[in-house]
Amino acid sequence: MNIEHVCMQSCQIIKETATFLKKELGKVSAQEIEFKERNHLVSYVDKTAEKILIEKLGQLLPDASFLAEEETVKHVYKDWQWIIDPLDGTTNFLHHLPFFAISVALQHEGKTILGIVHSIMQDETFYSYGANKSFLNKKIIKVSSTNTIQESLLATGFPYYDFDYIESYLKMLKPLILETRGVRRIGSAALDLAYVACGRFDGYFEYSLSPWDVAGGAFIVQNAGGMVGDFIGGDNYIYGREIVAGNPTIYRHLVDSTIKNFK
Repeated sequence: MNIEHVCMQSCQIIKETATFLKKELGKVSAQEIEFKERNHLVSYVDKTAEKILIEKLGQLLPDASFLAEEETVKHVYKDWQWIIDPLDGTTNFLHHLPFFAISVALQHEGKTILGIVHSIMQDETFYSYGANKSFLNKKIIKVSSTNTIQESLLATGFPYYDFDYIESYLKMLKPLILETRGVRRIGSAALDLAYVACGRFDGYFEYSLSPWDVAGGAFIVQNAGGMVGDFIGGDNYIYGREIVAGNPTIYRHLVDSTIKNFK
């Protein structure tokens, strides 16, 4: 398989899907919004975008299965597997906030070999394939070189329906607010990771996540020279519902903090 060719073709498919999403911005009525659970929203836009991705990526790699957020296709495990989020940042989309993305990863035998995050309103495509570098619109990107927590700008996601660890989260957040240049919450895990990969953010942490939120972006961070792990510094960040990412220095600081605070 020519993984570079698959990546470039996938990027084009994702951009075509993004065109559909942009056309639907502002058209979803309140009656068309579904609630999967508390504050967890979905509409026909998410589901249609997912169907477009599944159809076209399925034509690209007919032997691959899909693990998809909206479950428009039944998941069956195969050696080749796409992990897709057709609209990461649905709440932002529905409120006309311009921070939402399409996130796609391709795995072979459980190992990620391709990651793409497309920032729809900014028309920015972050991608990486194989053991290659990471790119933003065909230009090589790297994680930041920030080497102190005091100089860092961090990203996180505030819990919006899973509050089991809210006290631990707030305990961790307070010193980071006081020590750093700031903590941002833009509402899209995929974009948070993409921004770490290109150095806009120095580090990122969040819990209560799903594989489609992080699989593509995590791979892009790693190939951009960053580090990614779970809250104890292990490698269960795709399915473990928690993630820490950053340049090597800031990553280690954040892992130390999660180990201390999340019991």
